[in-house]
Amino acid sequence: MEKQQVLAPILKQKLHPRNLDNSGYHFDQLINSCSELANFVFTNPHNIQTIDFANPEAVKTLNKALLAFHYGIQNWNIPKNYLCPPIPGRADYIHYIADLLAASNNGSIPQGETVQGLDIGIGANCIYPIIGNGSYGWSFVGTDIDENAIQNCKKIIQNNSKLIDAISLQLQTESRFIFKNIITPEDKFAFTICNPPFHKSEEEANKGTLRKISNLKQQKTKKVALNFGGQNGELWCDGGELRFITQMIYESVKYTMNCMWFTTLVSKKENLASIYKTLNIVNAVEIKTIDMAQGQKTSRFVAWTFMTLEQRKNWQF
Repeated sequence: MEKQQVLAPILKQKLHPRNLDNSGYHFDQLINSCSELANFVFTNPHNIQTIDFANPEAVKTLNKALLAFHYGIQNWNIPKNYLCPPIPGRADYIHYIADLLAASNNGSIPQGETVQGLDIGIGANCIYPIIGNGSYGWSFVGTDIDENAIQNCKKIIQNNSKLIDAISLQLQTESRFIFKNIITPEDKFAFTICNPPFHKSEEEANKGTLRKISNLKQQKTKKVALNFGGQNGELWCDGGELRFITQMIYESVKYTMNCMWFTTLVSKKENLASIYKTLNIVNAVEIKTIDMAQGQKTSRFVAWTFMTLEQRKNWQF
């Protein structure tokens, strides 16, 4: 079966056009939605309102404000030391998946709870399901190997009644598997979404966190830096990102008709060649690499499907 040629990604300089933070943060409005954010906002030497992005508590409070302002989410919180993801970047992933689904739906983004996504590694933050449901009304199954993360997501869902019927949670009891125990023969997921652990070891993860703080040009102690967020399962696994994604690809072969698009973030560009090679080995029908950007930071996700275009067009959302 003929495969689509994988083209070199095109660099994007801005957030997705539908990203609600495309024009920057409007702190006055955000403070109205979350008054505690005022404790962290200051005016920099360029006369621009901002926060200290090297301060974990400031970043978490900004997230609370963004989720309240954009999506009406109340009482969002995460336990200490769990990953606190940047909302605009996570939203971009959701919006580009929406474009991916629209491509086989006559150019129209499918909306509503019948569009179901599978979030692999939902973490304690529940971010992707919140944004996907708030933006397009999609429903989600969120999985994780961390019982504490699942329990925190339950709290978030219980605190926001509109999420109760939209998001279900499932603990992955066998950490060596990704889709096994999760996808059943009856399931029909429009897509999977994943932010995989990308470090190979705890030591490498710690170095990456310290580098992140250094890049923000803040003089922070090691202890503060490591408190920036992320449990072991969120930040690293044996073999790192490449091994995790390779495992995901090989498992996806068993669920070719249960999911239209399998997708995952790929943080390390040098891993793409190996990922493409594996996808060709398993005979993926179509492979796409979608680049995303937030300021000077670039990221990407890879999407693959085992369905022909005709099969995707006949998919019943």
